[in-house]
Amino acid sequence: MTDPTRYQDPLTIQRVLHTAGTIAIVGLSSNELRASHFVGYYLKRHGYRVIPVNPRETEILGERSYASLLDVPVPVDVVNVFRAPDALPAIAREAVEIHAGALWCQFGVINEEGARIAEDGGVTVVMDRCLKIEHARYVGRMHWLGFNTQRITSVRAGLQ
Repeated sequence: MTDPTRYQDPLTIQRVLHTAGTIAIVGLSSNELRASHFVGYYLKRHGYRVIPVNPRETEILGERSYASLLDVPVPVDVVNVFRAPDALPAIAREAVEIHAGALWCQFGVINEEGARIAEDGGVTVVMDRCLKIEHARYVGRMHWLGFNTQRITSVRAGLQ
């Protein structure tokens, strides 16, 4: 089993976040209740170009959806993966083939073979981390939707 902490270096995460412009989300759902949709919406709202990669959809978040990474007609900085871990090796091969800058695997998407394929192909790997949460952490947006109350305590105001 892969130790995902190897792929969670804060400096690498910050570099990926600050240099990315285009993010292809593999497994992006049109269902607003799914985590992938929320992350895609958040990233788009914060200035990233979000490209859906989902063969079951034609359009998500106002963008054309592609069947695979190989069909995306523009350069991709980050491939963000919302798929089962066993799908990662094939996605990593496509990420290498399109010369993506990074392969970002969401919480629970841990696959040693996929990480190795990406790394061997020169693609940076971030694994078992949420792109939205890391963006909020490092770009100072933790307050968006009430995540940062500016107070570090478990005691409610007025109960002290």
